[in-house]
Parts: sequence; structure tokens; C-alpha cells
Amino acid sequence: MAAVSKLLLLLLCLCTYHSLTAYAGDDPNRYTIGSINTEAICSESKATPSTTSAGATLALHHRHGPCSLDPSKETLTTEEILHSDQLRARNIHRKLSADTSSTAADTDAEKLEATVPTTLGTELQTLQYLINVSIGTPAVAQTVMIDTGSDISWVHCKPCSPCHNQMDSIFDPSQSTTYSPISCSSTACVQLGNDSSAGCSSSKQCQYVVNYLDGSNTTGTYSSDTLTLGPNVVNGFQFGCSRVVASDSDDMIAGLIGLGGGAQSLVSQTAATFGPSFSYCLPAPQAPSGFLTLGVSTTSNSNFTTTKMFRNSEIPTFYFVPLRGIRVGGTPVDVSPSVFAARSVVDSGTIITRLPPTAYSAMSSAFRAGMQDYRRAEPLAILDTCYDFSNLTTVRVPAVELVFDGGAVINLDYDGIMVFDCLAFAPNEDDSWPGLIGNVQQRTFEVLYDVGRSTMGFRAGAC
Repeated sequence: MAAVSKLLLLLLCLCTYHSLTAYAGDDPNRYTIGSINTEAICSESKATPSTTSAGATLALHHRHGPCSLDPSKETLTTEEILHSDQLRARNIHRKLSADTSSTAADTDAEKLEATVPTTLGTELQTLQYLINVSIGTPAVAQTVMIDTGSDISWVHCKPCSPCHNQMDSIFDPSQSTTYSPISCSSTACVQLGNDSSAGCSSSKQCQYVVNYLDGSNTTGTYSSDTLTLGPNVVNGFQFGCSRVVASDSDDMIAGLIGLGGGAQSLVSQTAATFGPSFSYCLPAPQAPSGFLTLGVSTTSNSNFTTTKMFRNSEIPTFYFVPLRGIRVGGTPVDVSPSVFAARSVVDSGTIITRLPPTAYSAMSSAFRAGMQDYRRAEPLAILDTCYDFSNLTTVRVPAVELVFDGGAVINLDYDGIMVFDCLAFAPNEDDSWPGLIGNVQQRTFEVLYDVGRSTMGFRAGAC
């Protein structure tokens, strides 16, 4: 049965993505559409983390990849996935906006909400990458999503009625000898702030809430317990013990680990132990695994192409970089540098990269000019530059490079350029909005968040 499950997952991946596994001849922009040996892929990981010092490294998987930790199938259509991705993009833009009044963005978000089921997990469907950690003493294994756009980590907890249908045992805090609910008067509870605080329970225990734009939320008791990351143990880790259950969701995931820049995130809580840096490599959907590393050695930065990283003290969750241009086929797209004045958020949970509309228009025009040999397909939700690759054995796409301040240039491979047979970029609604660099463009790179040095790095071919 295990082999059958793996085959079904593989077929899902192959139906969703073209598996372009090798260059054709000497042309670095031509890719061969090939079959995949799932058994070989899952036994021979190509992930190569950079050198670490006193750090913790965990295997990381695409949630519907051939070696996924999650046996459930994708329950959303491609269009619903892209709508969910748009919800996430809207949510990030709304958090970054100083204007919290009703806007055109809010109106459009309401339209999107009407097309996507409002269950816990709808907006979270864009969180495609999983790790395995353990909570409590004795340790209880939990398969969780990672998210650089979240600070608060949480897992489903007992008592629950009905209980969440997940692959791991639901964490029961009453069975852990190291579990402790956080009191309402503690600094940790006060740091939740108005947006994440859900008040106090009758027993003066701190209650948290995380709201998602689709109307769902996770809420429960803010707590502390032992977190086990491979051979590493983190004592007193603060997380949400969630009592909310999405009973009509097929999502088998136990919870979420926040990698944002806020005080509640795993990165902030372990900075004193591992250091103020982390990195990950997000594998392509058909690839075996990547990794998440806490505590990347700063001496290994020479292996990365680096640029400046910025933070917003009022909204510390997000990590910004200065994207300054795009090259298609080796030629810079013809837009004024001022179009890229707003910094871009690097986000592991957003799928499709969002660009200023002026920049996107110039980029897509240049890309289409380089794809004239291929038949166009109908637009797919937010993706408007799509192609019909049926009956083809090789595909040649123009090179796409992202150019950052300081001369850093990131050369994307096929899996960073195309998704669902479409150009994996979309426009923001306004040039003034911050761009979003999604996980499609981050795939196969080790992305380094050197918080201590305010630097972001990219190392190609890491997984």
C-alpha cells in the first residue's frame, strides 16, 4: 500500500507540473521532459546544506512531493490554489499597509473569499513545505508547515471535539511532564499584542489567536514545552496549543512553525542557542527533499550571492530585499529603476512572485517574445502567460534573472520560471505596493536569512 500511495503522489505531481529533469544538449535553457524514478529520488537526496556551527538541520519536504511527509492528496483545484495564493498576498499587503480602513484591496479579497471554501487550511494551502519536529516530554512527533510570514508556532492539542484528522498523534499537554500554560501576566503573553491576544481563560492562562483572511483562525492556550529538532532540544519553547479543529478539511498537518522576525518565532526564540540566522532549501515538487537549518555559520556567507535585508520595526515579521530589476534572455526589461522603489518581501508561503504591474508588463512581453515557437494557452486564474506543452519532449524557455542591490543576480532554473505551464509571476494592483518573492522562485536555492548582519543570501543548486 505504501508503494501505491507514493505512486499516486507521483502521478499527482506529474499531472500538475512538467518534470523537466535535465538540460538538452549544450543549451542551458532547453529542458527535457522526463519520467521520474520515485524510489531512486526518495533514497538519494541531493540536498547539501552549507556549513553550520552549533546549528540544527532538519529535512524539509514539499507537502505533495514524491517523498512527502503528508499522505493526503491535494484537495484544491489549480484555480483554487492560485486564489488561495492571492488571499495570502492580500493578507501580507494588508498587514504592511498603514491604512486599515476598507480599501479596493479589501473588496477584491471579499470576492476571492466567495470563490474559496472558508475552512482552516484554505489560505494555509499555500504553505507547501513541511518538517518533522517533536513536542513535549515524552516527545510526540508532529509534522508541521514552515512559514516566514508567521511568528506564532502552533499545534493541534487535546482536548478537542471533534479532533483534527492528522497523520501524527494529537499532542496531549496533560501527558507531557514539561508542559506549562503561559500566564496572562507574563511578558510572553503581553508580547502577543492586540492582534494575536485572545484574552485570558478563567484560570488566568494566556489565550492566543491567529486570524487568516479567509475567515478561519487558530485559537487556544499560549504555552511552553520542550521542542525537539532532530538531536537538538529547545527547552521552554513558546507555542500555541490550538483547540480549533477544521473537521471538514482533509489536511493531515499537525500545525505550523513560524520563521518570521517577531519575538514569538522559532528563529527569535532559538537565537541565543543557534545564533540569529537560518536558511532553507525548498525542493521542486518532484524533488525528494530540502532542508531547514537554524544557526548558519556567518563564515559560510562567501558561498552565497548576497544582498541587503531590511526589517520594519513596527511589523517585524517580514523580511525585505531591494529587488532592482529583471533580465529576460540576458536583457534587462525596459522599466525605470523607480518602479522597483518599494522593497520586496521574501516569503516562503506565497507561491507566485508579485511584481509592480509596470515591471510585470515589460517582463511578460519580453518573455512572450522569447516563446513565440510555442502555442499559447488560456490564462489560469492570476497567471496570464501560459503555454500548451502537450506532446512535447523538450521545452526551451528564456533565461530569467532577478537583480538586487549590490549587483547580486539570481539566475532561475525552469522550476523557478514556470508553474502549471505558465510564467510564475503576476502583477500587484499598484506599483507602490511591496513586491513578493514567492517560493517558486526560491526553489532549489539555499536562502540565507542572516538576521545579525541584515543580509540575505542565495546559493544555487542546494537541493
